[in-house]
Amino acid sequence: MEKQYVPGNVEQQWQEKWRQEQTFRVGETSDKPKYYLLEMFPYPSGRIHMGHVRNYAIGDVVARFKRMQGFNVLHPMGWDAFGMPAENAAIEHKTHPAKWTYENIDSMRQQLQRIGLSYDWQREFATCNVDYYRWEQLIFLKMFERGLAYKKGSSVNWCPDCQTVLANEQVEDGSCWRCHNPVEPKELEQWFFKITDYADELLDWTEKLPDWPGRVLAMQRNWIGKSYGCEIEFPVADSSQKVKVFTTRPDTLFGATFMSLAPEHPLAKSLVTAAQQEIVEQFFAQVERQDKIERTSGDLEKLGVFTGSYCLNPLTGKNIPVFLANFILMDYGTGAVMAVPAHDQRDFEFARKYELPIQVVIQPAGDVLLPEGMAEAYIGPGLLVNSGQFDGIENESAKEQIAAYLDQRNEGRKTVNYRLRDWGVSRQRYWGTPIPIIYCDSCGAVPVPEEDLPVTLPVDVELTGEGGSPLARHQAFLKVACPVCGKPARRESDTFDTFVESSWYFARYCCPDYTDGPLDRAAANYWLPVDQYIGGIEHAVMHLLYARFFTKVLRDLGMLDVDEPFTKLLTQGMVCMETQRCPEHGWLYPEQVIDGKCAHCDRTVEFGRTEKMSKSKKNVIDPNQLIDQYGADTARLFSLFAAPPEKDLEWNEQGVEGCSRFLNRVWRGVVDNLDLLENAELPNDVSGIAADLRRKTHQTIKKVTEDIDGRFHFNTAIAAVMELVNAVYAFKEGSEHPGVVREALETVVRLLNPFVPHVCEELWKMLGHHESIETAGWPQWEEAALLSAEITLVVQVNGKVRGKLAVAVDADKESIEAAALAEPNVQRFVEGKQLRKIIVVPGRLINIVVS
Repeated sequence: MEKQYVPGNVEQQWQEKWRQEQTFRVGETSDKPKYYLLEMFPYPSGRIHMGHVRNYAIGDVVARFKRMQGFNVLHPMGWDAFGMPAENAAIEHKTHPAKWTYENIDSMRQQLQRIGLSYDWQREFATCNVDYYRWEQLIFLKMFERGLAYKKGSSVNWCPDCQTVLANEQVEDGSCWRCHNPVEPKELEQWFFKITDYADELLDWTEKLPDWPGRVLAMQRNWIGKSYGCEIEFPVADSSQKVKVFTTRPDTLFGATFMSLAPEHPLAKSLVTAAQQEIVEQFFAQVERQDKIERTSGDLEKLGVFTGSYCLNPLTGKNIPVFLANFILMDYGTGAVMAVPAHDQRDFEFARKYELPIQVVIQPAGDVLLPEGMAEAYIGPGLLVNSGQFDGIENESAKEQIAAYLDQRNEGRKTVNYRLRDWGVSRQRYWGTPIPIIYCDSCGAVPVPEEDLPVTLPVDVELTGEGGSPLARHQAFLKVACPVCGKPARRESDTFDTFVESSWYFARYCCPDYTDGPLDRAAANYWLPVDQYIGGIEHAVMHLLYARFFTKVLRDLGMLDVDEPFTKLLTQGMVCMETQRCPEHGWLYPEQVIDGKCAHCDRTVEFGRTEKMSKSKKNVIDPNQLIDQYGADTARLFSLFAAPPEKDLEWNEQGVEGCSRFLNRVWRGVVDNLDLLENAELPNDVSGIAADLRRKTHQTIKKVTEDIDGRFHFNTAIAAVMELVNAVYAFKEGSEHPGVVREALETVVRLLNPFVPHVCEELWKMLGHHESIETAGWPQWEEAALLSAEITLVVQVNGKVRGKLAVAVDADKESIEAAALAEPNVQRFVEGKQLRKIIVVPGRLINIVVS
């Protein structure tokens, strides 16, 4: 037995034992209730960072806690291994993406195992493995059969640097989410998943997920964007063509004074007159340089151009000019907007800029709006004016009446619109799942027969970094016979968006070795849904929405029975650190700053604001160095104690050292008392200060249990254990009450185990236990032990507090009154006065009334 705490020795020993004994391996045959805990799996970049440590430590606390509570806990790990970064890194380092990826996986696996995470490593897989993506191809074929996968031409988000298409959700502030370079529109034939078929169900279920963060649900509701309104037809003047618009404000139709079309609208070019051709072409070129996200931002300069054509307002019969506008997109509604500048701010700004008419059609109560006096659009309620037969009607009622009127005249109809668009899943890159489609000149797009799956990604591909998919140049891969007619044909050269792989991996964890299909339905139904999912809020409208969609598709394909993938969701905060910059050498790593000066030039360092840890700004801490210096348990403890899981954690070296000191204190508290604790048993009757320590022990069990279970208040749970440790050190009668001390120290070790498992396993063994602490069970508090033998009452004289009184819990009224009158401080206020009455409020106070 080591007298001194040496984290590295303890941790290596227990990690090896867990590995050899497969301590955390689980199956579906247990009679325990199941609990599926999952953190979002990582991309194998090669090195873990403190964000990984925190995220996975949070999940490990819950997994170990539930395991000790008697649950059959599934806690798996794998790798989100396809994607552009691997391909780009392979090109840069002149290697193959597979080699780069699998080497990184091996490295990161070792790093994660150093943290002591309780994963069932027997379920590990990488999504780039053919044993995984072959089943993804089968799911695609089943979706294709049902019309849920289709190909069409569309304007897409194109990243010139990554040379691939991005989904709307993957464009952030006009830039690629991967390389952060500008995105531009491009017309391409693309494969889509029909997520819009599930829009209503996805939306409805946001009301049935009470344990998801409200912010995430709100983001998904907004992204789905269901709105009720009216589709209205505007005839084009001197033409048989009609422009359809969707509006949620048919009550303002009489105020529509011009029409705004998206530049991508199918009618846009046909409406351009010869006189406007040149200026419109210039406008097209300008808009093409703007991405979709930029075009919808609130601070975008509203630009447009007159097409030269007019359409007719169906209710006023007036000709209104048709403009092309940069802020109108085909992705929402019909790509055409009836512009009502008096009652829409964007239209108002556009009308002022291009000197277009403004017609007020809603007047607020007690006010008169005049177009020339308006500084902004009026978007509030009111009564209709300048609206013909609908004048004087409250505008909300007018919505229904005008919609019905248009329907009667076959000029419009009530409808529902969604912001959500089908998910574009084609990517023009090599390192991804091949899309199992064959193109035949005679038969068209033909699905690869199921018996011919998988379509394996070839390894002998030349990666040049040039545009387009390298698969498009790989003749051995491309050339294939049509499975229908046998004629020469070619394979699809696009691969799937990597979000496809991450949309169902959690289900495959239930049965990673199943060979008869994507999922073993019995195993999937046993484990799913995931009871607790943990990851970043940045995935709210990408991964989390796609995973919900895929779960419903797999349900409808008969592969599982659940409606939703994740019962509870925790979105953890980031790990942040102060930036440090040298005026000469730029951003500095923490170890490059010595006493506030640059280690390279001795110049004073400029300390910046606290930001998310980032390699680019060098405000990072290498977890491996931290573990080498302090041990994995200290790294875990700091990441869990420094801030609540949902909040950002600010790195603090002093906090790390404090956690290390605490673990050493716990170690000494056990080791220094082993002789005393050996064979110590808890007596039947405990009183005095021994009862106080026992009460503190059971109060701590209760608080830590409640703080962990569902609340995730890990920081306050750890603080409560620290208080119990302080109470043990302050207890001076250990030799007289060894059983009470043993109970307290064993409780400390069991309560800390989910947080710092290595040291707790070792201390548990030192305390004479032969089984793993994981099987010891979670401690239960005793209600009787929580009760104090004494209570403290406030003593008042004529309603004013004059002292406090400690009395036995079962003291009768007469003894309480006598004790209160005997208190020296109370006597000063009652001496020489007539006692009128004494009021005793049980458990709270005594009020002595005198005159």
